[in-house]
Amino acid sequence: MQKTLQRGRLITLEGIEGAGKSTQVEHLAGLLRECGITLVTTREPGGSPIAERLRSLLLDPLNTGMSGIAELLLMFAARAEHLERTIRPALDAGHWVICDRFTDATYAYQGGGRGVDPERIAILEALVQGSLRPDLTFVFDLPPELGLARARHRAESADRFEQETIQFFASVRAVYLERAQACPSRYRVIDASASLADVAEQVCRLTRCFIDLTWNAHCDQTNRASSPCA
Repeated sequence: MQKTLQRGRLITLEGIEGAGKSTQVEHLAGLLRECGITLVTTREPGGSPIAERLRSLLLDPLNTGMSGIAELLLMFAARAEHLERTIRPALDAGHWVICDRFTDATYAYQGGGRGVDPERIAILEALVQGSLRPDLTFVFDLPPELGLARARHRAESADRFEQETIQFFASVRAVYLERAQACPSRYRVIDASASLADVAEQVCRLTRCFIDLTWNAHCDQTNRASSPCA
């Protein structure tokens, strides 16, 4: 039996290259479907026709020398389209959304990696997203050396970000961990250096806890609303 909430839930997966996010998206989607949850899987940058075109521009290794601000604006332009065309309609329909990267990646990559002022990112976040924030964020954490080795092993050619230095990804990783530490209620840090099976088990366990909490809270709210004393 499918389960539907008045508003869906947004789950995001974050981490540097080679962290295994894309693989875990499929595992996570399978788990939610087993639980009767209708969902949409998507990614950033991308997730809608125009946003996918911007993704190609952002990842193209020929586009060297792009300024941090230009990159930041392109990321949020893609995100605005993604939200309008894919994410908000799904959430409004009561569907859950699993997104491979979201705004935490902007703070990590454009903020930590490129050195863009986080306050500028926050201004664009408020403009594009309003009050929308992920309900649950998995941070797949591993040393940059290991992540880049994995990424370069699986790809025939490196994209514009995969060509960055170890120090760049060390800064990205540091911002991810800082954000997770600052808001433990939303973030779950996963040891992505573990085996694929161990990582999947961590994700499964934590997701089941989140589902239970979500449905318990929903049932409590429904019961209160239907009570003559509410």
